[in-house]
Amino acid sequence: MSAADLSAGRRVAAREAVAMASDLIAFDTSNHGDPHVRGTERPAAEYVAGRLADVGYDVTYLESGAPGRGNVVARLPGADPSRGALLLHGHLDVVPADAADWSVHPFSGEVRDGYVWGRGAVDMKGAVAIMLAVARRLRREGAIPPRDLIFAFVADEEAGGWHGARWLVDNRPDLFEGATEAIGEVGGFSVTLGSATGGEDVRAYLVQTAEKGSMWLRLAARGRGGHGSMLHDGNAIATLAAAVARLDVHRFPLVLTEPIRALLTGIADITGIPFDEADPQSAVDRLGPLARLIGAALRDTANVTLFDAGYRSNVVPVTAHATVDGRFLPGREEAFGRELVEVLGPGVRAAWDTLPPVRTDVDGALMAAIAAAIEAEDPGARVLPYLLAAGTDAKSFQRLGIRHLGFTPLRLPPELDFSALFHGVDERVPVAALEFGTRVLDRLLRTC
Repeated sequence: MSAADLSAGRRVAAREAVAMASDLIAFDTSNHGDPHVRGTERPAAEYVAGRLADVGYDVTYLESGAPGRGNVVARLPGADPSRGALLLHGHLDVVPADAADWSVHPFSGEVRDGYVWGRGAVDMKGAVAIMLAVARRLRREGAIPPRDLIFAFVADEEAGGWHGARWLVDNRPDLFEGATEAIGEVGGFSVTLGSATGGEDVRAYLVQTAEKGSMWLRLAARGRGGHGSMLHDGNAIATLAAAVARLDVHRFPLVLTEPIRALLTGIADITGIPFDEADPQSAVDRLGPLARLIGAALRDTANVTLFDAGYRSNVVPVTAHATVDGRFLPGREEAFGRELVEVLGPGVRAAWDTLPPVRTDVDGALMAAIAAAIEAEDPGARVLPYLLAAGTDAKSFQRLGIRHLGFTPLRLPPELDFSALFHGVDERVPVAALEFGTRVLDRLLRTC
């Protein structure tokens, strides 16, 4: 293929990524986390399946037994079947959004002021569009990548993947046969750092090499119910409220994990500002808006997200319930559980569901190929590892023995507070970032 044809193919894929991001956002795939409510992902999944079938992929569309929970998987054979396949996965569901809070309708997919706007632009329909555009280009051009590529676009990630990645791993592991490595979300975005030499700023692209485990707690307290005008000891609401108030002010111990140590060391090397391992919090505090994302990776967290009690203003109820979103660092699950029980105190019963943390070595050929693809499109940039405080579908796919990296390449303007856009109001992604990501991912998949 000539250089002109390659250039034209790049332009087509970049335009498609922007257009498909807009199209995908326009599908309201809100996931309310209620297993009794019909899934919303099917129209978006059918759209993705159609875009893949258009260029000749043999597409598998399937639902998990929960109506509307559409999942799409396709494979592109590589030159060396003996090499482990690379899985690229993205989720089609999004968290809900209230249109009254937004500058644009959250499900418009509007392209304005150099951005694609709407729920899922960042998490993660923009990334899905990049993967889809590159998958289409490779197939259109008859490209044969070095290894098999598996593309999976799944449901239900925002509620733990029980009807998406987790269901697929449990019921259709054959779709991922031979996969040894995976690329997913919440990594590959750039941060701009001042240079130690006083020259031009340096962009660092953060690749997710680990993520916290998830623990969703269901809390309950029980007391003696009765008339609201009487004296009451052991009020269930008061008992539970006091427990979650203690949890709210509690701070779990600071733990410096290897990915965060490597990140802060790399930032110190770029900026020239020393990093003291005895005080990583100070180094994180200097990161500006990025401190919110990285600060949560220094310790376990537990935040109350739902509280339910009572049914009349003059009745003391017998029971009160709350839900807590807990996240624990690799190696901290047992200690985290013990500390939670201790902080909550007597009179509160706790039950929980747990998803494991993810840990991946920072070296290896895939990481080197990522660095080379970034360098080719953004000379002088650096690639640094980090630990994600949230969770992704990597938790499910790692059960198949698949090594995982979070990498959706986005070159971002330095003034954009990117981490605030995850699940935030006026979520949006720069058009130029989508185009950049398409070029980088295309280069990566042709060389890795």
